[in-house]
Amino acid sequence: MKISVTRETHPGETRVSLTPEAVARFVKLGAEVEVESGIGITAGFAEEAYVKAGAIISSDRNHLLRTGDLTLGLRKPTPGEIDLLKKGSLHISLLDPFNETALIQKLAERGVSAISLELIPRITRAQKMDELSSQANLAGYEAVILAARYCNKIFPMMTTAAGTLLPAKVFVVGVGVAGLQAIATAKRLGARVTAYDMRPVVQEQVKSLGAQFLQIQLGETGQTKDGYARALTGEQIQIQREAMTKTCGESDVVICAAQVFGRKAPILVTSPMLDAMKPGSVVVDLAVETGGNVEGVVFNQVINRKGVTIVGLENLAGRVPVHASQMFAANLVALIEEFWDKNTRTFVLKLDDEIIKGCLVTHDGKIVNEKLTGQAA
Repeated sequence: MKISVTRETHPGETRVSLTPEAVARFVKLGAEVEVESGIGITAGFAEEAYVKAGAIISSDRNHLLRTGDLTLGLRKPTPGEIDLLKKGSLHISLLDPFNETALIQKLAERGVSAISLELIPRITRAQKMDELSSQANLAGYEAVILAARYCNKIFPMMTTAAGTLLPAKVFVVGVGVAGLQAIATAKRLGARVTAYDMRPVVQEQVKSLGAQFLQIQLGETGQTKDGYARALTGEQIQIQREAMTKTCGESDVVICAAQVFGRKAPILVTSPMLDAMKPGSVVVDLAVETGGNVEGVVFNQVINRKGVTIVGLENLAGRVPVHASQMFAANLVALIEEFWDKNTRTFVLKLDDEIIKGCLVTHDGKIVNEKLTGQAA
């Protein structure tokens, strides 16, 4: 089976979908691996390392797309690239299926079976394949590093001959994977951390990291079966905003990491909350790529609003591309190894498997995922 991997061409993308280590794993399985020349340059992986791992290097991007039995990527393919994919082949990448319905339809019409990595089910068996979690971990870390850079205070308490400097106060809104990593990183830097999430179930996780949990009585809330927060009612949102304004005003840094799966991110930090914050404070919006949690955030920019710095930079995981690429490639390897037949040396698409059912979006000329069709696959 031939695995073809092309360079990432999305503007500003520094991560790569395949590392030399991953190539070696695929070659060991018996796959033929062909990659586009310069595939690892943005993350600092030398071409010689890919060759040493057993990859064939090609400068013909179209050839790679046409001849791959299995094509891998980080970002979704363009419509023109889909036209080149071999009919009956398998494609795996981040397809953004809820917002790219036309692209998913085009994959189906091309006769390509496509796996959307965002839809890997959050079950124990699939944890090692969970790209969203691996990249969110790094984004949460990087959010704190950016906050420390832009904040006008140091994070830890420091006792000097000139007096004692109190620790910075960090408020993390949204305690998913990214939020938990932001809490842990801020604590490691010595900050005093408070966190909030409308799912009461995460309180113990917050406390286990040494942070305080902000209690807001919202009535019935909860999470989806995939672990994502459920959308709040209008009344619950108002109660939440009133309670959060005071904490924002007391904080030096606010980090927002709240997203609702498949939907636009909710606005959690409003203009009145920003007005309550002190000049020199920093807000980092981790949800900017899905609309943002902060009112007035500007996509991929750092702005100053009445003395408060609002960081809306995209793709925070891509700011640490070596580790982000290693983790992404490891997720791909785990997925492919799980369904690899060692005798035939091919990827077997087990349509009745729970993982495949969850993430397969197109097959046999049709859109087959029940989250997209509303019907059983």
